[in-house]
Amino acid sequence: MVAYIRTMVVEKKKWLDDALFQDGVALCQMIPGIITMQTAAYVGLRLRGIAGAAASFLGFGLPAFLFMTVLSALYVRTAGLPAVVSAFHGLQAIIVALVAHATFSFGRTSLKSWSDSLIAGVAFVMFLVGMHPILAVIISGGMGTMFHRRLMSKAVKYKFVAIPYSRTVFSLLLVLTAVMLAILFFIQRDLFSLAFLMGKITVFAFGGGFTALPLMFHEIVKVRSWMDAQTFLNGIALGQITPGPIMITATFVGYLLYGLTGALIATLGIFIPSFLIVIGVAPYYERLHTSPAFTAMIRGILCSFVGLLLSVTIHFAQNIPWDFQRTILACAAFLALLLKTQIIWVVVAGIIISVLAL
Repeated sequence: MVAYIRTMVVEKKKWLDDALFQDGVALCQMIPGIITMQTAAYVGLRLRGIAGAAASFLGFGLPAFLFMTVLSALYVRTAGLPAVVSAFHGLQAIIVALVAHATFSFGRTSLKSWSDSLIAGVAFVMFLVGMHPILAVIISGGMGTMFHRRLMSKAVKYKFVAIPYSRTVFSLLLVLTAVMLAILFFIQRDLFSLAFLMGKITVFAFGGGFTALPLMFHEIVKVRSWMDAQTFLNGIALGQITPGPIMITATFVGYLLYGLTGALIATLGIFIPSFLIVIGVAPYYERLHTSPAFTAMIRGILCSFVGLLLSVTIHFAQNIPWDFQRTILACAAFLALLLKTQIIWVVVAGIIISVLAL
């Protein structure tokens, strides 16, 4: 999706030059949140300030929310039908392949030394023995600073281009968000807990939507038991059908818990922190970009998500009744992803095969 945004913004519309766009992508990879949503917001921020960022963010995220809400409603009404059951049995195996591929791809780009592999291994063990994944992320960030700060101590020269920005507007947005949370806290405590949890997941998700999966799985399935692992896997599968980020799964979770209101609150909870983070940090990108300590910490955090994703792959696999057909389907999906087949076609093919063969 980031590549497609670049094609539209840089090549077709010529709104930004390639250097500015790549700066935005690098920024979104350094900070927590949903990278694709934040990249869209960054484009709007560069063009029209905070109002432009809000317009881009809403325009990019709204279709995914609408699609996911409709799919969640259909899921609730049709989940017991034989064809639907067969489809999701196959899709669950494909999601295991999808997360395994994300682990492989993330590891290939993030693990560049023995210390990176060590951090990933420690994070894997911490999550496997039951440590809270957020604590594992924090410890990994500290390990990254310890191992890599000296390696990244060279001064980095960077030419920063000013961003149209209003601190007053940003402060008002922070106050408005706090007021909305306070209203939820006093009026409907369950919805507040949902919104706060989704926001917490976003704040600790570095490196894109897949890195939020271990956090969301831990909180929703293992800690709070809001749904079982197979239902959560079904939500991820539906998220891959929608034209949006994988964390639109939050909409599915909210809908199953509290209907349409829950879907809206969960979506706002997972997306608004991403928006606030990118517009809040973007004006200070120059300092972050040239900070060895910050860069080393982010490297450690990204390594930790390789271990967390591996552990989630194992947890997902343990919750599937494997047979010959599902095993073949998962292996075929993994191979297709290695060959760079687009995810949507892997999912669509999986649905067809599942309905016909399972």
